[in-house]
Amino acid sequence: MTTPRTRRSQRRTEALSRERIIEAAVELLDAAGEGGLTFRVLTERLATGPGAIYWHVANKGELLGAATDAVVAAALAVEPAEAPGSPQDAVRGVALGLFDAIGEHPWLATQLSTQLSRSPWGSVAPRIFESLGRQVRALGVPEDGWFAATSVLVHYILGAAGQNAANSASARDLGPGTDRTEFLGAVATAWQELDPDDYPFTRAVAAQLRDHDDHEQFLAGVDLVLAGITAGSGRTSR
Repeated sequence: MTTPRTRRSQRRTEALSRERIIEAAVELLDAAGEGGLTFRVLTERLATGPGAIYWHVANKGELLGAATDAVVAAALAVEPAEAPGSPQDAVRGVALGLFDAIGEHPWLATQLSTQLSRSPWGSVAPRIFESLGRQVRALGVPEDGWFAATSVLVHYILGAAGQNAANSASARDLGPGTDRTEFLGAVATAWQELDPDDYPFTRAVAAQLRDHDDHEQFLAGVDLVLAGITAGSGRTSR
């Protein structure tokens, strides 16, 4: 027999969707990192009981995976402003979507690494591989090279984006009021003061470090990878 209390509990569970739980989890992760995401804090934010949350997600690991997948899916779903261009353009779009998402969500880089290494059968790894792999195939890469070429793109994109996010976090950790320009200026100055006999190249590029644009540098790396891929398949990247 269904009691009034049971009906109220069912209504709360139905009203509290899995999507809303994941949305709240992302908000907590953005604000306080993985350590700030607990089921106790989550229940307080959602004004519900733990049972309603456990109805949708079994544990914190599943919740972290779902939050990671939701952010990645949103990053990859951004429609281009104009009609789709070449496969190279599509790769650049995917790359920038992931780059910006990792920059906006400080916890994402670590979770992506975790998901790809510990749960490659989950939804995150296939989603990223599919988005890039279709374009690798469209570039005319032979089938036996699809996995290697796509893996190189994935590793570069996630690695470079993660490092950029880490650099931004380091700049913030220097103290209030410290911005990216000051951080890069300090690093460039330190490089310029290195021993000229031991570090001639590092000293020579110090000014480029100070003045570089993160997006432009990131896309330059994507283009280098694409140039290698297309050269290997007998086609030329623009």
